Amino acid sequence: MRIDLHAHSTRSDGTRTPAELVADARRAHLDAVAITDHDTTSGWLEATAAAHEHGITLVSGVEISCERDGRSVHLLGYLVDPSNTPLATELAKARESRVTRLERMVARLAADGIPVTYAAVLAKVPPGATPGRPHIADALVAAGAVATRDEAFARWLHDQSPYYVHHYAPDPVRAVGLVQAAGGVAVLAHPFTQTRGAGVLTDRAIGELADAGLRGLEADHPDHDAPARARAHALAARLGLLVTGSSDYHGAGKTTRLGDNLTDPAALAAIEAQATGAAIVRPERR
Repeated sequence: MRIDLHAHSTRSDGTRTPAELVADARRAHLDAVAITDHDTTSGWLEATAAAHEHGITLVSGVEISCERDGRSVHLLGYLVDPSNTPLATELAKARESRVTRLERMVARLAADGIPVTYAAVLAKVPPGATPGRPHIADALVAAGAVATRDEAFARWLHDQSPYYVHHYAPDPVRAVGLVQAAGGVAVLAHPFTQTRGAGVLTDRAIGELADAGLRGLEADHPDHDAPARARAHALAARLGLLVTGSSDYHGAGKTTRLGDNLTDPAALAAIEAQATGAAIVRPERR
């Protein structure tokens, strides 16, 4: 069984609609795919309809943007109840903060002569999506300032850039608690990536998250080299955590393909067994 548990649609910073994402997963010969947009569950309904249409299992999730010591940390919440008020309120607060911070980032870039306007950024935001840094990157690509999203992040949009503006993001311990309270299963996304200023938690800090209810580590990820994967697998074994794998697919926004890294079916079964929020969507037998 081929399972990819981390993918994005146009409801956050992907370039494929939720339905297109599911169709892409079917073409990639996946048996199951997770939709995990940043700070939103708004793509679930469309993805669910597409999953039935294409005969593929759908795991509904969300990637929560967190912060610890001024650095980004990403937490995957699988099978949460999207109507849970504390979680929904926290996600809405994060989305609103993203919008205001983006305006300030664009103003800083423009003040230094970098060719970007907020109107140009908004033109790159699909209907229903929350504006984010990848949309600034898309506007910079369109303006000819850079060739790719990755180049835009490397030059101007990373967390340590003078153009970076913080947005509201909960501490990951709080986010783990919110996922648990919403009946979901919390998995730490790409914990040891060194890209874009994210993934800087120490083993001790991850142990703190495990004590708070973290259930897994995303060990097999495109941004993890061999030593990072080995470290994640060893830490997961020591802390009694599940191990997941994914492509972190963004469509044309990244070079990774759906299915580039996979999750063991036993890990998905454990996630389903622990969740009390949403249910996995399985195709109807015909």
